[in-house]
Amino acid sequence: MRGWVKLMLLLAGLMAMAGQAAALDGKMYDVVITSPNIPTPVPATIYTPPGYDPKRADPYPLLIQLHGGGGSNKAMAHMGPLLEQAIKEGRVPPMVSIMPSAGRSFYMDFRDGSQKWEQFVTKDLVAYSRQNLNVPKDRKGTFITGISMGGMGSLRMAFKHPEMFQAVASQEPGIEPALAWDDIQLRDRYWRSDALMEQIYGKPVDKAYWAANNPATIANKDPERLVGLGIYLEADDQDMFFLQHGTEFVHRILFDHGIAHEYRLVRGAEHVGPSIDPRFLDAMTFIGRQINPPHWVDDQVKKTRAMLDGQKKAIGYPVVPVDPERIRMK
Repeated sequence: MRGWVKLMLLLAGLMAMAGQAAALDGKMYDVVITSPNIPTPVPATIYTPPGYDPKRADPYPLLIQLHGGGGSNKAMAHMGPLLEQAIKEGRVPPMVSIMPSAGRSFYMDFRDGSQKWEQFVTKDLVAYSRQNLNVPKDRKGTFITGISMGGMGSLRMAFKHPEMFQAVASQEPGIEPALAWDDIQLRDRYWRSDALMEQIYGKPVDKAYWAANNPATIANKDPERLVGLGIYLEADDQDMFFLQHGTEFVHRILFDHGIAHEYRLVRGAEHVGPSIDPRFLDAMTFIGRQINPPHWVDDQVKKTRAMLDGQKKAIGYPVVPVDPERIRMK
């Protein structure tokens, strides 16, 4: 068995051990979703919060969760209780979550058309959720998140379809620090086989197709499309796959284009292990701030800004109105 296959099985096993079902006040149950975009029916796990009311007038926010490479919808056995913890701690309001099982697909529409996972998530999974659960019917209140391969998929789909999601929380996304296929270093893909990349991106790899689905390239090509999308990026600084480099790369692109986002490099954390739980809770805190924005700009802030604007004008420095959707660049 090739080394990378063994590695994926090991990581899947670690996730399974971490994913033992915990006691819930909410509910979790499995469903199967058929789709013209995927050759076989797709298992998915749904979490509903304590007291879930399918007829409540105010729909529950929807959180689409994407599992990591080598995992499955069974990862919800761990992530569901974590989400419930976030709800009970007041980090997020009661919300509904769904996690599909996607193998090691990268959540990509395969170049040969044999599997269309992006179409499945953005069309079939969202439609299924809206038809069968009491969740919003539009962008507001619809969120997407994921870890590792799931971080990659959630970031790509949010960047390609910002009209669909209010926010994305991408954790240790499996992306490369490059804008073009030829710029990828061995360090950033040693753990992915050529056969896997060719299965997804074409044989030989279609470089233009890879770039069209690379979050960094998408953001750099048309950053204005991302204005108004809540973006949370995080990575661990000890990542065994060096994924912090790709996350930092996307952060710098967003920063240099002035696109508001939140970025965290978690000191001492690894790709797997006990850091995952508190990091997920931190991501949910960000999601909660998108649903109920904090009042961080009060009279003190406004008065201080006005005073400093006066100092800028006095020395001839331009005064630019504050735009909360953009990073202040001057």
